[in-house]
Amino acid sequence: MFYYLLKYVLLGPLLRLVFRPRIEGLEHVPASGPAIVAGNHLSFSDHFLMPAILKRRITFLAKAEYFTGPGVKGRLTAFFFRSAGQIPVDRSGKEAGQAAIREGLGVLGKGELLGIYPEGTRSHDGRLYKGKVGVAVMALRAGVPVVPCAMIGTFEAQPPGKVVPHIRPVVIRFGEPLDFSRYAGMEKEKAVLRAITDEIMYAILSLSEQEYVDQYAAVVKAEQADAKKERKFPRTPLG
Repeated sequence: MFYYLLKYVLLGPLLRLVFRPRIEGLEHVPASGPAIVAGNHLSFSDHFLMPAILKRRITFLAKAEYFTGPGVKGRLTAFFFRSAGQIPVDRSGKEAGQAAIREGLGVLGKGELLGIYPEGTRSHDGRLYKGKVGVAVMALRAGVPVVPCAMIGTFEAQPPGKVVPHIRPVVIRFGEPLDFSRYAGMEKEKAVLRAITDEIMYAILSLSEQEYVDQYAAVVKAEQADAKKERKFPRTPLG
């Protein structure tokens, strides 16, 4: 109930006013049945823009930190994300990937739309990074199509660290569904999972026209953070 109140009354109209989204290829999103919508992730606003413009309800896997913040603000954020149809996923530890897959398969098993960002985290610089293979595992196990999606302009509207977004138009572009039924039963083959994931990322890249980086975003972020720390606190030779 609250999901649709947000979508049509509270949040949806505001998002349309601020971002004035232009929607392309909406006909590629199945009108019924389970499917995965896999997109790039450029902004905090991405979580809410896509649900606001889709005709069907979509459930996203979101990082658990959005649900565990302290104080009143943390509780309100958690309530908001749950009401918006987000599922918390713990990204730490060895079982994190398997937990996300289980949650995603549960959504697909109910015949619903599942939203996922294969990069695993927001892009910190507007580029598209290497995708993780969890999306391929879910597509094969559930036997569902994958609809590529590109968010265009949301990085400029609300880059990382910016709380209040700029008022500017964005584009949300959907591509034709990708069918991976030819790989049925091969979800344990690493080479197959990598090939499927790369095909999905190429489809997103073709829609978004971003610069592509063949590395995981989390790894690049960590390397840049270490380099920044080293410049700020350079090591001094002993002696």
